[in-house]
Amino acid sequence: MTLIAVVLAALVLPGLVTYAQGGDVTVVPDLLNMRHGPGSEYAITAKLARGTVVALLGRDDIPANGLWLYVRTPDNALGWLLSDYLDVPAGVDLEALPVQAPPPDLGTPMQEDAAPAAPADQPEAPAAQAFPEGTGVPAQITAAVNMRTGPGTSYRVIRTLQPGTSALAKGRTDVIDWVFISTGGQDGWVYYEFIQLTSGFLSSLPVVNTIVTEIVAPAAEAEQGAPAGGAIPAPVAGGAGLTGFGYGGHVDSFAYPNLMARAGMTWAKRQIRFTRGASGGVAAGAINQAHANGFKILLGIVGANPNDVTQPGYYEDYARFVGEVAALGPDAIEVWNEQNIDREWANGAIDPASYTQLLAQAYNAIKSANPGVAVISGAPAPTGAEGAFGTAAVWNDDRYVRGMAAAGAARYMDCIGAHYNEGIVSPNQTSGDPRGNYYTRYFWGMVNTYSSAFGGARPVCFTELGYLSPEGLGPLPGSFAWGGDTSVAEQAQWLADAVRLSRNSGRVKLVIIWNVDFTNYGADPMAGYAMVRPGGGCPACDALAGVR
Repeated sequence: MTLIAVVLAALVLPGLVTYAQGGDVTVVPDLLNMRHGPGSEYAITAKLARGTVVALLGRDDIPANGLWLYVRTPDNALGWLLSDYLDVPAGVDLEALPVQAPPPDLGTPMQEDAAPAAPADQPEAPAAQAFPEGTGVPAQITAAVNMRTGPGTSYRVIRTLQPGTSALAKGRTDVIDWVFISTGGQDGWVYYEFIQLTSGFLSSLPVVNTIVTEIVAPAAEAEQGAPAGGAIPAPVAGGAGLTGFGYGGHVDSFAYPNLMARAGMTWAKRQIRFTRGASGGVAAGAINQAHANGFKILLGIVGANPNDVTQPGYYEDYARFVGEVAALGPDAIEVWNEQNIDREWANGAIDPASYTQLLAQAYNAIKSANPGVAVISGAPAPTGAEGAFGTAAVWNDDRYVRGMAAAGAARYMDCIGAHYNEGIVSPNQTSGDPRGNYYTRYFWGMVNTYSSAFGGARPVCFTELGYLSPEGLGPLPGSFAWGGDTSVAEQAQWLADAVRLSRNSGRVKLVIIWNVDFTNYGADPMAGYAMVRPGGGCPACDALAGVR
Protein backbone atom coordinates (compact mmCIF):
# COMPACT_ATOMS: atom_id res chain seq x y z
CA MET A 1 0.00 0.00 0.00
CA THR A 2 1.42 3.42 -0.92
CA LEU A 3 0.54 6.33 1.33
CA ILE A 4 0.67 8.98 -1.36
CA ALA A 5 -1.83 7.15 -3.57
CA VAL A 6 -4.54 7.45 -0.97
CA VAL A 7 -3.56 10.98 0.04
CA LEU A 8 -3.70 12.17 -3.55
CA ALA A 9 -7.10 10.59 -4.13
CA ALA A 10 -8.46 12.05 -0.92
CA LEU A 11 -7.20 15.54 -1.74
CA VAL A 12 -8.47 15.77 -5.28
CA LEU A 13 -11.85 14.14 -5.14
CA PRO A 14 -14.79 16.07 -3.74
CA GLY A 15 -17.19 14.88 -1.10
CA LEU A 16 -20.91 15.33 -1.35
CA VAL A 17 -22.15 17.22 -4.39
CA THR A 18 -25.28 19.30 -4.78
CA TYR A 19 -27.37 17.79 -7.55
CA ALA A 20 -29.92 19.13 -9.95
CA GLN A 21 -33.28 17.44 -9.71
CA GLY A 22 -34.69 14.97 -12.22
CA GLY A 23 -32.03 12.23 -12.23
CA ASP A 24 -29.18 14.38 -13.55
CA VAL A 25 -25.58 13.39 -12.82
CA THR A 26 -22.43 15.43 -12.19
CA VAL A 27 -18.93 15.23 -13.70
CA VAL A 28 -16.28 14.33 -11.08
CA PRO A 29 -12.82 14.70 -12.76
CA ASP A 30 -11.32 18.08 -13.58
CA LEU A 31 -11.85 17.39 -17.28
CA LEU A 32 -13.91 14.53 -18.73
CA ASN A 33 -14.01 13.40 -22.36
CA MET A 34 -17.47 13.08 -23.88
CA ARG A 35 -17.44 10.68 -26.82
CA HIS A 36 -19.40 10.05 -29.98
CA GLY A 37 -20.28 6.53 -28.85
CA PRO A 38 -20.09 4.18 -25.85
CA GLY A 39 -16.40 3.29 -25.78
CA SER A 40 -12.90 4.74 -25.77
CA GLU A 41 -12.54 3.91 -29.47
CA TYR A 42 -15.08 6.62 -30.33
CA ALA A 43 -13.97 10.17 -31.07
CA ILE A 44 -13.90 12.80 -28.31
CA THR A 45 -16.59 15.35 -29.11
CA ALA A 46 -16.39 17.60 -26.02
CA LYS A 47 -14.50 18.06 -22.76
CA LEU A 48 -16.65 18.64 -19.69
CA ALA A 49 -15.38 20.45 -16.60
CA ARG A 50 -15.72 19.19 -13.03
CA GLY A 51 -19.17 19.94 -11.65
CA THR A 52 -20.94 19.98 -15.03
CA VAL A 53 -24.46 18.63 -14.61
CA VAL A 54 -25.72 16.50 -17.50
CA ALA A 55 -29.13 14.99 -18.17
CA LEU A 56 -29.42 11.21 -18.49
CA LEU A 57 -31.03 9.99 -21.72
CA GLY A 58 -30.00 6.34 -22.01
CA ARG A 59 -27.32 3.71 -21.54
CA ASP A 60 -25.43 1.13 -23.54
CA ASP A 61 -25.88 -2.63 -23.24
CA ILE A 62 -22.29 -3.84 -23.68
CA PRO A 63 -21.05 -5.05 -20.25
CA ALA A 64 -17.45 -5.48 -21.39
CA ASN A 65 -17.19 -1.73 -22.03
CA GLY A 66 -18.28 -0.65 -18.55
CA LEU A 67 -21.53 1.26 -18.20
CA TRP A 68 -21.65 4.14 -20.71
CA LEU A 69 -24.41 6.72 -20.44
CA TYR A 70 -26.00 8.76 -23.22
CA VAL A 71 -26.37 12.33 -21.96
CA ARG A 72 -27.29 15.91 -22.86
CA THR A 73 -25.03 18.76 -21.69
CA PRO A 74 -26.30 22.19 -20.51
CA ASP A 75 -25.63 23.58 -24.02
CA ASN A 76 -27.71 20.72 -25.54
CA ALA A 77 -24.79 18.74 -26.94
CA LEU A 78 -25.39 14.96 -27.01
CA GLY A 79 -22.80 12.31 -26.31
CA TRP A 80 -21.58 9.43 -24.16
CA LEU A 81 -19.84 9.40 -20.76
CA LEU A 82 -18.47 6.47 -18.78
CA SER A 83 -20.46 6.17 -15.54
CA ASP A 84 -17.28 5.55 -13.49
CA TYR A 85 -16.48 9.27 -13.79
CA LEU A 86 -19.90 10.58 -12.73
CA ASP A 87 -21.49 11.31 -9.38
CA VAL A 88 -24.85 9.54 -9.49
CA PRO A 89 -27.49 10.35 -6.82
CA ALA A 90 -28.54 7.40 -4.72
CA GLY A 91 -32.09 7.51 -6.09
CA VAL A 92 -31.05 7.19 -9.74
CA ASP A 93 -31.23 3.66 -11.20
CA LEU A 94 -28.87 3.62 -14.17
CA GLU A 95 -29.97 0.13 -15.20
CA ALA A 96 -33.52 1.43 -15.63
CA LEU A 97 -32.46 3.87 -18.36
CA PRO A 98 -33.53 2.95 -21.90
CA VAL A 99 -30.89 1.19 -23.98
CA GLN A 100 -29.49 3.52 -26.64
CA ALA A 101 -28.02 1.96 -29.79
CA PRO A 102 -24.41 3.01 -30.52
CA PRO A 103 -23.81 5.18 -33.60
CA PRO A 104 -22.74 3.43 -36.82
CA ASP A 105 -19.49 5.44 -37.11
CA LEU A 106 -16.68 6.44 -34.75
CA GLY A 107 -17.25 10.16 -35.21
CA THR A 108 -14.91 13.08 -35.83
CA PRO A 109 -12.77 14.31 -32.91
CA MET A 110 -13.29 17.83 -31.64
CA GLN A 111 -10.88 20.54 -32.66
CA GLU A 112 -9.27 21.96 -29.55
CA ASP A 113 -9.25 25.50 -30.90
CA ALA A 114 -11.76 25.82 -33.71
CA ALA A 115 -10.72 28.08 -36.57
CA PRO A 116 -13.04 30.97 -37.44
CA ALA A 117 -15.60 30.17 -40.09
CA ALA A 118 -14.97 31.48 -43.60
CA PRO A 119 -17.14 34.44 -44.69
CA ALA A 120 -20.33 33.34 -46.42
CA ASP A 121 -19.39 35.03 -49.69
CA GLN A 122 -16.11 33.10 -50.03
CA PRO A 123 -15.91 29.60 -51.53
CA GLU A 124 -15.08 26.65 -49.32
CA ALA A 125 -11.46 25.55 -49.28
CA PRO A 126 -10.72 22.61 -51.58
CA ALA A 127 -10.50 19.18 -50.01
CA ALA A 128 -7.03 18.28 -48.70
CA GLN A 129 -4.85 16.29 -51.10
CA ALA A 130 -2.07 13.87 -50.31
CA PHE A 131 1.24 15.62 -49.64
CA PRO A 132 4.07 15.14 -52.13
CA GLU A 133 7.20 13.37 -50.87
CA GLY A 134 9.21 15.54 -48.50
CA THR A 135 6.34 17.88 -47.67
CA GLY A 136 3.64 18.08 -45.04
CA VAL A 137 2.47 20.16 -42.10
CA PRO A 138 5.29 20.91 -39.62
CA ALA A 139 4.65 19.25 -36.26
CA GLN A 140 6.33 18.33 -33.01
CA ILE A 141 6.20 15.19 -30.85
CA THR A 142 4.92 16.13 -27.38
CA ALA A 143 5.83 12.99 -25.38
CA ALA A 144 7.80 9.80 -25.92
CA VAL A 145 5.80 7.70 -28.39
CA ASN A 146 6.28 4.68 -30.64
CA MET A 147 6.28 5.29 -34.39
CA ARG A 148 4.73 2.26 -36.08
CA THR A 149 4.42 0.78 -39.55
CA GLY A 150 0.62 1.11 -39.49
CA PRO A 151 -2.19 2.89 -37.63
CA GLY A 152 -2.62 0.66 -34.57
CA THR A 153 -0.75 -0.94 -31.68
CA SER A 154 -0.69 -4.30 -33.45
CA TYR A 155 1.74 -2.88 -36.05
CA ARG A 156 5.51 -3.16 -35.66
CA VAL A 157 7.35 -0.46 -33.73
CA ILE A 158 9.84 1.30 -35.99
CA ARG A 159 11.45 3.43 -33.27
CA THR A 160 10.55 5.50 -30.22
CA LEU A 161 10.36 9.25 -30.81
CA GLN A 162 11.30 11.61 -28.01
CA PRO A 163 9.55 14.82 -26.89
CA GLY A 164 10.53 17.74 -29.09
CA THR A 165 11.21 15.63 -32.19
CA SER A 166 10.31 17.58 -35.34
CA ALA A 167 8.19 15.89 -37.99
CA LEU A 168 6.05 16.51 -41.05
CA ALA A 169 2.44 15.39 -40.65
CA LYS A 170 1.38 13.88 -44.00
CA GLY A 171 -1.98 12.23 -43.35
CA ARG A 172 -4.38 10.66 -40.87
CA THR A 173 -6.91 7.89 -40.41
CA ASP A 174 -10.53 8.68 -41.15
CA VAL A 175 -11.41 8.98 -37.45
CA ILE A 176 -8.24 10.99 -36.73
CA ASP A 177 -6.84 8.66 -34.09
CA TRP A 178 -3.51 7.99 -35.88
CA VAL A 179 -1.32 10.43 -37.81
CA PHE A 180 1.03 9.54 -40.67
CA ILE A 181 4.30 11.43 -40.33
CA SER A 182 7.85 11.66 -41.65
CA THR A 183 10.86 12.38 -39.43
CA GLY A 184 14.56 11.77 -39.94
CA GLY A 185 13.90 10.26 -43.36
CA GLN A 186 11.49 7.67 -41.93
CA ASP A 187 7.75 7.47 -42.54
CA GLY A 188 5.47 6.01 -39.90
CA TRP A 189 2.37 6.34 -37.74
CA VAL A 190 1.94 7.89 -34.27
CA TYR A 191 -1.07 8.14 -31.99
CA TYR A 192 -2.78 11.54 -32.32
CA GLU A 193 -2.47 12.52 -28.63
CA PHE A 194 1.33 12.67 -28.94
CA ILE A 195 1.74 15.09 -31.85
CA GLN A 196 1.06 18.83 -32.16
CA LEU A 197 0.81 20.64 -35.50
CA THR A 198 2.51 24.03 -35.59
CA SER A 199 -0.58 25.36 -37.37
CA GLY A 200 -3.97 24.09 -38.49
CA PHE A 201 -5.86 21.02 -37.34
CA LEU A 202 -5.43 17.27 -37.69
CA SER A 203 -8.80 17.11 -39.43
CA SER A 204 -7.33 19.11 -42.33
CA LEU A 205 -4.81 16.36 -43.12
CA PRO A 206 -5.68 13.96 -45.95
CA VAL A 207 -6.95 10.48 -45.12
CA VAL A 208 -4.28 7.93 -46.10
CA ASN A 209 -3.96 4.17 -45.68
CA THR A 210 -0.22 3.71 -46.20
CA ILE A 211 1.50 0.75 -44.52
CA VAL A 212 5.25 1.30 -44.16
CA THR A 213 7.47 -1.44 -45.57
CA GLU A 214 10.88 0.31 -45.63
CA ILE A 215 12.67 0.85 -42.29
CA VAL A 216 15.48 3.42 -42.46
CA ALA A 217 18.31 3.14 -39.93
CA PRO A 218 18.25 6.25 -37.69
CA ALA A 219 21.08 8.74 -37.94
CA ALA A 220 23.53 8.64 -35.05
CA GLU A 221 22.57 12.09 -33.87
CA ALA A 222 18.92 11.05 -33.63
CA GLU A 223 19.85 8.69 -30.81
CA GLN A 224 21.38 11.42 -28.67
CA GLY A 225 19.22 12.50 -25.80
CA ALA A 226 17.26 9.24 -25.79
CA PRO A 227 15.92 8.19 -22.40
CA ALA A 228 17.67 5.67 -20.19
CA GLY A 229 16.00 2.71 -21.85
CA GLY A 230 16.57 3.53 -25.52
CA ALA A 231 14.25 2.20 -28.22
CA ILE A 232 11.73 -0.56 -27.56
CA PRO A 233 12.93 -4.00 -28.68
CA ALA A 234 10.76 -6.64 -30.27
CA PRO A 235 9.31 -9.08 -27.72
CA VAL A 236 10.91 -12.49 -27.33
CA ALA A 237 8.84 -15.65 -27.17
CA GLY A 238 7.32 -16.38 -23.77
CA GLY A 239 5.55 -19.19 -21.99
CA ALA A 240 1.87 -19.56 -21.16
CA GLY A 241 1.87 -16.83 -18.52
CA LEU A 242 -0.87 -17.25 -15.91
CA THR A 243 -3.14 -20.24 -16.39
CA GLY A 244 -6.37 -20.36 -14.45
CA PHE A 245 -7.42 -18.05 -11.61
CA GLY A 246 -5.57 -17.72 -8.32
CA TYR A 247 -5.46 -15.57 -5.21
CA GLY A 248 -3.12 -14.96 -2.31
CA GLY A 249 -1.73 -12.29 -0.02
CA HIS A 250 1.10 -9.79 0.33
CA VAL A 251 3.16 -11.00 3.29
CA ASP A 252 5.59 -9.27 5.62
CA SER A 253 7.10 -11.91 7.89
CA PHE A 254 5.34 -14.88 6.23
CA ALA A 255 4.42 -15.99 9.75
CA TYR A 256 0.95 -17.36 8.93
CA PRO A 257 1.20 -19.95 6.11
CA ASN A 258 -1.37 -22.17 7.79
CA LEU A 259 -3.94 -19.37 7.99
CA MET A 260 -3.28 -18.50 4.34
CA ALA A 261 -3.75 -22.10 3.30
CA ARG A 262 -6.99 -22.28 5.32
CA ALA A 263 -8.18 -19.22 3.40
CA GLY A 264 -7.64 -21.08 0.11
CA MET A 265 -4.66 -18.96 -0.91
CA THR A 266 -2.13 -20.43 -3.31
CA TRP A 267 -0.05 -17.27 -3.92
CA ALA A 268 2.14 -15.01 -1.81
CA LYS A 269 3.64 -11.65 -2.80
CA ARG A 270 6.77 -9.90 -1.60
CA GLN A 271 8.36 -6.65 -2.78
CA ILE A 272 12.06 -6.28 -3.57
CA ARG A 273 13.87 -2.94 -3.92
CA PHE A 274 16.42 -2.96 -6.74
CA THR A 275 19.67 -1.02 -6.39
CA ARG A 276 22.08 -0.65 -9.30
CA GLY A 277 24.64 -3.40 -9.55
CA ALA A 278 22.80 -5.74 -7.15
CA SER A 279 22.67 -9.45 -7.89
CA GLY A 280 19.35 -11.14 -8.59
CA GLY A 281 20.38 -13.70 -6.00
CA VAL A 282 18.97 -11.42 -3.26
CA ALA A 283 15.52 -12.78 -4.19
CA ALA A 284 16.40 -16.41 -3.57
CA GLY A 285 15.29 -16.41 0.07
CA ALA A 286 11.80 -15.10 -0.67
CA ILE A 287 11.32 -17.55 -3.54
CA ASN A 288 12.53 -20.56 -1.57
CA GLN A 289 10.45 -19.67 1.51
CA ALA A 290 7.23 -19.42 -0.51
CA HIS A 291 7.82 -22.65 -2.39
CA ALA A 292 8.79 -24.49 0.80
CA ASN A 293 5.43 -23.50 2.29
CA GLY A 294 3.53 -24.64 -0.80
CA PHE A 295 2.82 -21.22 -2.33
CA LYS A 296 3.48 -19.68 -5.70
CA ILE A 297 5.39 -16.41 -5.40
CA LEU A 298 4.86 -13.03 -7.08
CA LEU A 299 7.80 -10.66 -6.67
CA GLY A 300 7.15 -6.95 -7.12
CA ILE A 301 10.48 -5.42 -8.16
CA VAL A 302 10.80 -1.63 -7.95
CA GLY A 303 13.75 0.76 -7.82
CA ALA A 304 15.19 2.05 -4.55
CA ASN A 305 15.39 5.66 -5.77
CA PRO A 306 12.81 7.04 -8.24
CA ASN A 307 15.32 9.48 -9.73
CA ASP A 308 17.53 6.61 -10.89
CA VAL A 309 15.21 5.90 -13.83
CA THR A 310 16.60 8.95 -15.66
CA GLN A 311 20.21 7.73 -15.46
CA PRO A 312 21.94 6.26 -18.54
CA GLY A 313 22.00 2.48 -18.56
CA TYR A 314 19.46 2.11 -15.75
CA TYR A 315 16.84 0.24 -17.78
CA GLU A 316 19.44 -2.25 -18.96
CA ASP A 317 20.70 -2.85 -15.40
CA TYR A 318 17.15 -3.32 -14.12
CA ALA A 319 16.48 -5.80 -16.93
CA ARG A 320 19.65 -7.71 -16.06
CA PHE A 321 18.53 -7.90 -12.43
CA VAL A 322 15.01 -9.18 -13.12
CA GLY A 323 16.44 -11.69 -15.60
CA GLU A 324 18.70 -13.06 -12.87
CA VAL A 325 15.72 -13.21 -10.51
CA ALA A 326 13.65 -15.05 -13.14
CA ALA A 327 16.35 -17.67 -13.46
CA LEU A 328 15.78 -18.55 -9.78
CA GLY A 329 12.24 -19.77 -10.54
CA PRO A 330 9.64 -17.34 -9.16
CA ASP A 331 6.15 -17.79 -10.58
CA ALA A 332 5.52 -14.16 -11.54
CA ILE A 333 7.30 -10.80 -11.52
CA GLU A 334 5.58 -7.41 -11.34
CA VAL A 335 7.69 -4.85 -13.19
CA TRP A 336 7.74 -1.78 -10.91
CA ASN A 337 5.05 -0.32 -8.65
CA GLU A 338 2.84 2.79 -8.93
CA GLN A 339 5.00 4.36 -11.64
CA ASN A 340 2.41 7.11 -12.23
CA ILE A 341 3.40 9.02 -9.04
CA ASP A 342 6.69 10.69 -8.16
CA ARG A 343 7.15 8.63 -5.04
CA GLU A 344 8.12 5.76 -7.37
CA TRP A 345 9.17 7.47 -10.66
CA ALA A 346 11.20 10.65 -11.13
CA ASN A 347 9.24 13.92 -10.92
CA GLY A 348 8.93 15.44 -14.39
CA ALA A 349 9.73 12.14 -16.10
CA ILE A 350 6.45 10.27 -15.47
CA ASP A 351 5.41 8.95 -18.87
CA PRO A 352 3.73 5.66 -19.87
CA ALA A 353 5.82 5.41 -23.05
CA SER A 354 9.04 5.63 -21.03
CA TYR A 355 7.76 3.01 -18.61
CA THR A 356 6.88 0.77 -21.56
CA GLN A 357 10.53 0.91 -22.61
CA LEU A 358 11.54 -0.39 -19.19
CA LEU A 359 8.78 -3.01 -19.27
CA ALA A 360 9.88 -4.22 -22.71
CA GLN A 361 13.50 -4.71 -21.69
CA ALA A 362 12.45 -6.39 -18.44
CA TYR A 363 10.00 -8.70 -20.24
CA ASN A 364 12.64 -9.85 -22.70
CA ALA A 365 15.17 -10.49 -19.93
CA ILE A 366 12.65 -12.42 -17.82
CA LYS A 367 11.32 -14.55 -20.66
CA SER A 368 14.82 -15.23 -22.00
CA ALA A 369 15.92 -16.47 -18.57
CA ASN A 370 12.74 -18.42 -17.78
CA PRO A 371 9.81 -18.38 -20.25
CA GLY A 372 7.46 -19.80 -17.61
CA VAL A 373 7.63 -16.74 -15.35
CA ALA A 374 4.53 -14.59 -15.78
CA VAL A 375 5.17 -10.87 -16.33
CA ILE A 376 2.72 -8.42 -14.77
CA SER A 377 2.93 -4.73 -15.60
CA GLY A 378 3.51 -2.38 -12.67
CA ALA A 379 0.20 -1.37 -11.10
CA PRO A 380 -0.36 2.41 -11.12
CA ALA A 381 -1.61 4.18 -8.02
CA PRO A 382 -5.40 4.63 -8.35
CA THR A 383 -5.88 8.39 -8.23
CA GLY A 384 -7.43 11.42 -9.88
CA ALA A 385 -4.86 13.94 -8.65
CA GLU A 386 -3.51 15.44 -11.88
CA GLY A 387 -5.53 18.61 -11.44
CA ALA A 388 -4.20 19.22 -7.94
CA PHE A 389 -0.53 18.35 -8.37
CA GLY A 390 0.20 18.52 -12.11
CA THR A 391 1.46 15.80 -14.43
CA ALA A 392 5.09 16.29 -13.35
CA ALA A 393 4.10 14.67 -10.04
CA VAL A 394 1.21 12.36 -10.95
CA TRP A 395 -0.78 11.00 -13.87
CA ASN A 396 -4.35 9.84 -13.34
CA ASP A 397 -4.14 6.08 -13.60
CA ASP A 398 -6.86 5.74 -16.26
CA ARG A 399 -4.96 8.06 -18.60
CA TYR A 400 -1.70 6.36 -17.72
CA VAL A 401 -2.87 2.84 -18.62
CA ARG A 402 -4.34 4.15 -21.89
CA GLY A 403 -0.91 5.65 -22.60
CA MET A 404 0.70 2.29 -21.89
CA ALA A 405 -1.67 0.65 -24.34
CA ALA A 406 -0.90 3.28 -27.01
CA ALA A 407 2.83 2.67 -26.49
CA GLY A 408 2.43 -1.06 -27.15
CA ALA A 409 2.76 -2.35 -23.58
CA ALA A 410 0.40 -5.29 -24.21
CA ARG A 411 3.16 -7.07 -26.12
CA TYR A 412 5.35 -7.11 -23.01
CA MET A 413 3.05 -8.47 -20.33
CA ASP A 414 0.94 -11.48 -19.47
CA CYS A 415 -1.35 -9.46 -17.21
CA ILE A 416 -2.23 -5.82 -16.46
CA GLY A 417 -1.26 -4.85 -12.91
CA ALA A 418 -3.91 -2.96 -10.89
CA HIS A 419 -4.36 -1.71 -7.31
CA TYR A 420 -7.70 -1.30 -5.51
CA ASN A 421 -7.32 -0.13 -1.94
CA GLU A 422 -9.78 2.68 -1.19
CA GLY A 423 -13.13 0.87 -1.14
CA ILE A 424 -15.64 1.56 1.64
CA VAL A 425 -18.58 -0.21 0.00
CA SER A 426 -19.18 -3.78 -1.10
CA PRO A 427 -17.47 -4.81 -4.36
CA ASN A 428 -20.91 -5.71 -5.64
CA GLN A 429 -21.85 -2.01 -5.70
CA THR A 430 -21.31 0.32 -8.65
CA SER A 431 -22.67 3.46 -6.94
CA GLY A 432 -23.49 4.76 -3.49
CA ASP A 433 -20.05 5.66 -2.14
CA PRO A 434 -20.64 8.79 -0.01
CA ARG A 435 -17.45 10.37 -1.38
CA GLY A 436 -18.81 10.26 -4.92
CA ASN A 437 -18.80 7.89 -7.87
CA TYR A 438 -15.27 8.34 -9.19
CA TYR A 439 -14.30 5.01 -10.73
CA THR A 440 -11.44 4.24 -8.30
CA ARG A 441 -14.00 3.96 -5.48
CA TYR A 442 -15.45 0.77 -6.94
CA PHE A 443 -14.16 -2.71 -7.69
CA TRP A 444 -15.97 -2.79 -11.03
CA GLY A 445 -14.77 0.72 -11.84
CA MET A 446 -11.21 -0.55 -11.67
CA VAL A 447 -11.84 -3.79 -13.58
CA ASN A 448 -13.71 -2.01 -16.37
CA THR A 449 -11.21 0.85 -16.65
CA TYR A 450 -8.12 -1.34 -16.87
CA SER A 451 -9.61 -4.05 -19.08
CA SER A 452 -11.10 -1.49 -21.47
CA ALA A 453 -7.81 0.43 -21.75
CA PHE A 454 -6.30 -2.60 -23.48
CA GLY A 455 -9.44 -3.56 -25.36
CA GLY A 456 -9.70 -6.79 -23.37
CA ALA A 457 -6.43 -8.03 -24.91
CA ARG A 458 -4.89 -8.84 -21.51
CA PRO A 459 -6.43 -9.98 -18.21
CA VAL A 460 -6.25 -7.87 -15.05
CA CYS A 461 -4.13 -8.89 -12.06
CA PHE A 462 -4.81 -7.13 -8.76
CA THR A 463 -1.38 -6.99 -7.15
CA GLU A 464 -2.95 -5.06 -4.25
CA LEU A 465 -6.60 -5.37 -3.26
CA GLY A 466 -7.57 -4.44 0.27
CA TYR A 467 -10.06 -2.81 2.62
CA LEU A 468 -8.98 -0.59 5.50
CA SER A 469 -10.49 -1.09 8.97
CA PRO A 470 -9.29 0.60 12.18
CA GLU A 471 -11.20 -1.81 14.40
CA GLY A 472 -9.05 -2.86 17.34
CA LEU A 473 -6.24 -0.49 16.36
CA GLY A 474 -7.37 3.02 17.23
CA PRO A 475 -8.22 6.11 15.14
CA LEU A 476 -6.89 6.40 11.61
CA PRO A 477 -4.64 9.30 10.58
CA GLY A 478 -6.54 12.16 8.95
CA SER A 479 -5.69 11.34 5.36
CA PHE A 480 -7.19 7.86 5.86
CA ALA A 481 -10.25 8.95 7.84
CA TRP A 482 -12.48 7.83 4.96
CA GLY A 483 -11.94 4.22 6.15
CA GLY A 484 -12.95 4.88 9.75
CA ASP A 485 -16.39 3.25 9.60
CA THR A 486 -15.35 -0.04 7.99
CA SER A 487 -15.61 -2.97 10.39
CA VAL A 488 -13.43 -6.07 10.40
CA ALA A 489 -16.53 -8.11 9.52
CA GLU A 490 -17.12 -5.91 6.45
CA GLN A 491 -13.45 -6.18 5.50
CA ALA A 492 -13.67 -9.98 5.65
CA GLN A 493 -16.88 -10.23 3.63
CA TRP A 494 -15.78 -7.72 1.00
CA LEU A 495 -12.47 -9.47 0.45
CA ALA A 496 -14.27 -12.77 -0.08
CA ASP A 497 -16.78 -11.11 -2.42
CA ALA A 498 -14.01 -9.42 -4.43
CA VAL A 499 -12.19 -12.73 -4.90
CA ARG A 500 -15.42 -14.46 -5.92
CA LEU A 501 -16.33 -11.69 -8.40
CA SER A 502 -12.81 -11.74 -9.84
CA ARG A 503 -12.87 -15.49 -10.35
CA ASN A 504 -16.25 -15.37 -12.07
CA SER A 505 -15.52 -12.29 -14.20
CA GLY A 506 -13.38 -13.99 -16.83
CA ARG A 507 -11.27 -10.81 -16.90
CA VAL A 508 -9.20 -11.19 -13.71
CA LYS A 509 -6.45 -13.83 -13.39
CA LEU A 510 -4.93 -13.03 -10.01
CA VAL A 511 -5.89 -11.27 -6.77
CA ILE A 512 -3.21 -10.45 -4.20
CA ILE A 513 -4.83 -9.22 -1.00
CA TRP A 514 -3.17 -6.24 0.64
CA ASN A 515 -2.16 -7.50 3.15
CA VAL A 516 -1.76 -10.58 5.37
CA ASP A 517 0.37 -9.61 8.36
CA PHE A 518 1.82 -6.08 8.29
CA THR A 519 1.83 -4.47 11.74
CA ASN A 520 2.82 -0.83 11.15
CA TYR A 521 0.02 1.54 12.16
CA GLY A 522 1.42 5.03 11.71
CA ALA A 523 1.05 7.64 8.99
CA ASP A 524 0.56 4.75 6.56
CA PRO A 525 -1.74 2.42 8.56
CA MET A 526 -0.74 -0.87 6.95
CA ALA A 527 -2.04 -2.91 9.90
CA GLY A 528 -5.53 -1.59 9.18
CA TYR A 529 -5.49 -3.50 5.89
CA ALA A 530 -4.10 -6.70 7.45
CA MET A 531 -6.18 -9.87 7.44
CA VAL A 532 -4.53 -11.03 10.69
CA ARG A 533 -5.92 -8.68 13.33
CA PRO A 534 -4.55 -7.77 16.77
CA GLY A 535 -4.64 -10.90 18.91
CA GLY A 536 -4.05 -13.20 15.94
CA GLY A 537 -7.62 -13.66 14.72
CA CYS A 538 -8.35 -13.77 10.99
CA PRO A 539 -12.05 -13.32 10.11
CA ALA A 540 -11.06 -12.77 6.49
CA CYS A 541 -9.43 -16.20 6.41
CA ASP A 542 -12.74 -17.77 7.39
CA ALA A 543 -14.67 -15.73 4.82
CA LEU A 544 -12.22 -16.60 2.04
CA ALA A 545 -12.37 -20.27 2.92
CA GLY A 546 -15.97 -20.22 1.75
CA VAL A 547 -14.98 -19.00 -1.72
CA ARG A 548 -13.59 -22.38 -2.76
